[in-house]
Amino acid sequence: MIIDPRAGRIVLTRSPVEAANTAVLSRARCTFHCELAGWHVEFVAAAPRAVVFKRRPLIECRFPELLASNPRRASDRVRLKAPMPLNVHADTRGIMPFEAMLLDFGFGGIAFLAYASSITLEPGTVLRGCRIALPGGGECLADLEVRYTQAITMPNGRRALRSGCRFLSTSPQLAELARRVLGR
Repeated sequence: MIIDPRAGRIVLTRSPVEAANTAVLSRARCTFHCELAGWHVEFVAAAPRAVVFKRRPLIECRFPELLASNPRRASDRVRLKAPMPLNVHADTRGIMPFEAMLLDFGFGGIAFLAYASSITLEPGTVLRGCRIALPGGGECLADLEVRYTQAITMPNGRRALRSGCRFLSTSPQLAELARRVLGR
């Protein structure tokens, strides 16, 4: 990778998988992420285009406008049984609320939210007023901060996006559910 902030660009090595290169070059912007020294690093780069540098085919993008880095979680993630997933009406106090599912919780206030692949959530996005339907009826409110996003395939075969989120606020009902489900 070549990083040139003065010229406002980054240059990436092409993938050995040509379909991956075609996918990157067909998009207006791409999200890249990696693990680096115990940190999750993610950035969005726009306007990818094919270039040749020193006779090597590469991909050039505009310099990222946003870089997010988060330390790896302190606690291991726990796979949950019923009553997950929970239906969520996300970002009710935002510009465009949407329907999602809370797939699971992790120790330390981390959650995984799945939603339609047509929705774009950048790292650092705060989803305010998420209404989470509780098992047995009722709902609670929570604010979530998006830490990273990745594409997934749902059990029914549909493509969706999943975001790792951190709870910024929670409710007593959700805290009690977490204690019951996580055994704390």
